[in-house]
Amino acid sequence: MTPLISVSKLSKSFPGVRALHEVQFELMAGEVHAVMGENGAGKSTLMKILAGVYTRDSGDILYDGQPVAFASPREAQAVGVGIIHQELQLMNHLTVAQNMFVGREPRGRLGLFLDEDKLNAQARAILARMHVQLDPRTVVGSLTVASQQMVEIAKALSYDSRVLIMDEPTSALNDAEIAELFRIIRQLKERGVGIVYISHKMDELKQIADRVTVLRDGEYVATVAAADTSVQAVIGMMVGRTLADIAPYQGPAHQGEVALEVKHLNAGPLVRDVSFTLRKGEILGFAGLMGAGRTEVARAVFGADPVESGDIFVKGAKVSIKTPSDAVAHSIGYLSEDRKRFGLATGMDVESNIVMSNLGKFLSLNLFLRRMQIRKTAAHFISLLAIRTPSATQPVRLLSGGNQQKIVIAKWLERDCDVLFFDEPTRGIDVGAKSEIYKLLRALAEQGKAIVMISSELPEILRMSDRIVVMCEGRITGELSASEATQERIMHLATLRETLQAA
Repeated sequence: MTPLISVSKLSKSFPGVRALHEVQFELMAGEVHAVMGENGAGKSTLMKILAGVYTRDSGDILYDGQPVAFASPREAQAVGVGIIHQELQLMNHLTVAQNMFVGREPRGRLGLFLDEDKLNAQARAILARMHVQLDPRTVVGSLTVASQQMVEIAKALSYDSRVLIMDEPTSALNDAEIAELFRIIRQLKERGVGIVYISHKMDELKQIADRVTVLRDGEYVATVAAADTSVQAVIGMMVGRTLADIAPYQGPAHQGEVALEVKHLNAGPLVRDVSFTLRKGEILGFAGLMGAGRTEVARAVFGADPVESGDIFVKGAKVSIKTPSDAVAHSIGYLSEDRKRFGLATGMDVESNIVMSNLGKFLSLNLFLRRMQIRKTAAHFISLLAIRTPSATQPVRLLSGGNQQKIVIAKWLERDCDVLFFDEPTRGIDVGAKSEIYKLLRALAEQGKAIVMISSELPEILRMSDRIVVMCEGRITGELSASEATQERIMHLATLRETLQAA
């Protein structure tokens, strides 16, 4: 049988970076082929070449047995190759339907005017097939990251692709949404669609993949059958070393004083009467389903969203936080779940992003940048977090998603805040980098930092948290200690709708 896609000796370099070197890859019709590797391994670069985003330097690509060289994504889409990018590629000022069919909008009889009714009907049909409850007339900029991810998936499905590339499609989805996505993937398989699947969630391999190809440092390592290969073996091929497992978090040796206290906080529909305390030296996990209000609580405390009522206390003193600069002044830092929109200046370089939250420290006479001090600081965090970049002056936009995430973390570490909100800190980060970030968070707690960790991955919450606060539909429905918390108890509290309706 002729492969849908066949790649041989594919190479690609960027300024100062060899992204791919003589890589091989093959995709069959009706197959889910997972591509695995650490951040910077070359996965996304390979996919972008297949989808026409990048052009290759050398090597051969066959599509249905014929040589191809896609000059643009539109050219690839025209022959049935679609891609769902790790970083969302949506226009926030347009509606869901307009984003799904941009450039392909249905027209009226004379072909002059957009047929909005037909456009929305086409979008609604695809969303219904996905079991996604989104109004196609909703402006995308008002949606959560998870909902925007579902729009990206719907957009790709609208092309009726023969090859569908999914780059971290579940990174912003909860378990129920992932199950629906897997149902859609299986439907596509039955229709003969070939699916390239990139994910850092190792448990997804056994659920959805037929074969696995591993890349490391831009080079091909191996292709194996998913059913016959253990997750540990795949990890070993990815990192070229054995990762020591991290024991579940048992909490700090002693409880420090209260660093942050929130009382009866109200902010919009998803923050209703929220109260919690956070002590020095502990990691407080926030768990809940999509739309529970976890991110909204963090944004309200940080001053990114307006607060209707409630009180915030830092080290026992009542404070007024109306803007993020107010929060930073009170030594509160916030790592957003959407690093591209809120965490990075993607047009700037690595060192500028690392020092931007504390720029005054690097000014002489409040006018001149202390370049040597900036370089030294950037070099420290690049080494500490193992950020893969050819230099501190590399533009952030050229780095992988996981390395961009590390730069956001470095920015807040440089600020040396006492209270840190980490919103999905390991989203889109490979298994090796996750291990490094877990160790880093624990080290910060041991130094006396007070940490709130918001995560959609229950094993991560259970592994890292000293205490766990669970939310449902804007309210806190329970609090669990590390010793009493289980996935079942968390999910029970995360779905307590009947209690909320009676309140």
